[in-house]
Amino acid sequence: MPNWNDLLNEIRADGAESAHDRVRRKHLARLFKHTQRNVIVYYSGWLRKAELARRVPIQFGIVDDDKNGFMACIHKMDRSKGLDLILHTPGGDLAAVESLIDYLRSMFQTNIRAIVPQLAMSGGTMMALAAGEILMGKHSSLGPIDPQINGAPAQAILEEFQQALRDVTQNPASAAIWQPIIAKYTPTLVGACQKAGGWANSLATNYLMTGMFQGLANAQALADGVVQVLGSHVQTLSHSRHISVAAAQQLQLKVTPLEQDQKLQDLVLTVHHACMHTLGSTPAVKIIENQMGIALIDTVQLTAGSAT
Repeated sequence: MPNWNDLLNEIRADGAESAHDRVRRKHLARLFKHTQRNVIVYYSGWLRKAELARRVPIQFGIVDDDKNGFMACIHKMDRSKGLDLILHTPGGDLAAVESLIDYLRSMFQTNIRAIVPQLAMSGGTMMALAAGEILMGKHSSLGPIDPQINGAPAQAILEEFQQALRDVTQNPASAAIWQPIIAKYTPTLVGACQKAGGWANSLATNYLMTGMFQGLANAQALADGVVQVLGSHVQTLSHSRHISVAAAQQLQLKVTPLEQDQKLQDLVLTVHHACMHTLGSTPAVKIIENQMGIALIDTVQLTAGSAT
């Protein structure tokens, strides 16, 4: 397997302006040749362009517009070959995640393998839970699926509000302490947090029961067990908590370690490194691409301190 530096040398040796695209597409085609399954990479540059994002607005997360990239990638595919979806994403808008999963399932049913070379967090984890199988390595992580409201965990907001209610009920004088904290809540915030948590958990439960747990006598119990952990801010403690392959297996998710197939792991990690080089060294901030080189690549260009 070409390692990180080998792949970088391959890109440099190519020398052309489009070297990153050519090298990445070559290795995507090699992966397809090995598996004979359709491949789509869904990659975000939130790690490689974190510093840039502090200066200019960049949409790294899952949004509705991403479906256009998936539609372009799937258009000429032989869908009977299924789909290997290689995920590297921080997550995103829950409505967009739900819509994208519905679309992918309408195209491939549950003949989808979610492959996670490094990180598929939040909504990315939700996409993995909707697959028929998840492939992860020792270097891979999923994340909690508890929803965020205005950048804060919805469950944490509810906990804070309920704590304030208890304190003020028991000691009315504490209202003065809680007032500036509660004042930041909009009138509908608490209700929105309650609904968001229920929405995310019901989606995950449904995806699991109609996907990797389908047909199992204890499907409901298995799905509930996964959601009770991944959907709980109390259990995971932080929305950025990394769920390893071992932890995912303990949840009884249908997870196959990439290390069981060394050839497949080598090919997957080569594609991963090629995508990460692209995101780190070109204007690309998001890549949606298949094994045929059909792609939608979002870019950001800095001109006089702005992004386009």
